[in-house]
Amino acid sequence: MIKHIGLAAAFIGASAFGAAAQERVSIGTGGTGGVFYAVGAGMADLLSRKLDGVSANAEVTGASIENIRRVSAGEMTIGFSSASTLYEAKNGSGAFDGDAQNVAAIAYLYPAVLQIAATEASGAAGVKDLADLKISVGPPGSNSSVFSERLLTSQDAFNVGNVSFLSYGEATGAIKNGQLEGSMILAGTPASAFIELFTTEDVKLVPVVADDVTGLIEEFPFYEVVEIPGGTYEGESEAVVAVGDPAILFAAADADPALIESITATLFDNLGELGAVHPAAKKITKEKATSTPIDLHPGAQTYFDGQ
Repeated sequence: MIKHIGLAAAFIGASAFGAAAQERVSIGTGGTGGVFYAVGAGMADLLSRKLDGVSANAEVTGASIENIRRVSAGEMTIGFSSASTLYEAKNGSGAFDGDAQNVAAIAYLYPAVLQIAATEASGAAGVKDLADLKISVGPPGSNSSVFSERLLTSQDAFNVGNVSFLSYGEATGAIKNGQLEGSMILAGTPASAFIELFTTEDVKLVPVVADDVTGLIEEFPFYEVVEIPGGTYEGESEAVVAVGDPAILFAAADADPALIESITATLFDNLGELGAVHPAAKKITKEKATSTPIDLHPGAQTYFDGQ
């Protein structure tokens, strides 16, 4: 709270997008090898250059859950989260059972896609076929493993005896070694683990049937139906339907509205520059920005209302 009071004071008497004194804006991201960090670092650079009186930095964190707890507590200014985790945090469910967090959305950023690859030899043509395959669903406790289990369960295809919980790189290696027949990963496209897999192995993307996941999305409204464009991976010339858990930028619900409006304006008025930092950042648009799983922060709402 002290940080937010200080930030608010810095904006008194300043222009709508400026500050009277140098203030630190910290952005909770993820690991240095991930998309959260890459895009967050680009945002920090943009805010430092374009927003008067602000020095911004991207902080390496454990990603969504840590970011939510630290932003909610006033230890960081803004942060990245998956839509599912942010929704559960606001509503006091999931990892935040009985402990609702002090958060509000700034913007939908880009889709993180649950991508499914299986060997050609497996014959898998859809999600239901995965029940009979040896597959990895991502590291234990990860958003990937949770999302994968939910999708598979909704299609009566979760066979615990066939499921492994490996990192994306380990799963690729296991397919190469003949130990697995498929891998499910939650990531932006193209994902490095799948670039390698599709380049070196005889594999294919396994599609989702949109009508088959209606119940899943009704139960978990933070998920969405998306498409993996044709040409994303070698040998995949046609678009493939998938489901996603998008990346959301958020703030503390009680963060200073002038500051959040300024941050939002600086980012979304400079999308050309932001899009240059990473392929995922090119997918950030004003048109999609308000499609968030929880209510927008008043400062962000003010900006988007004026567009």
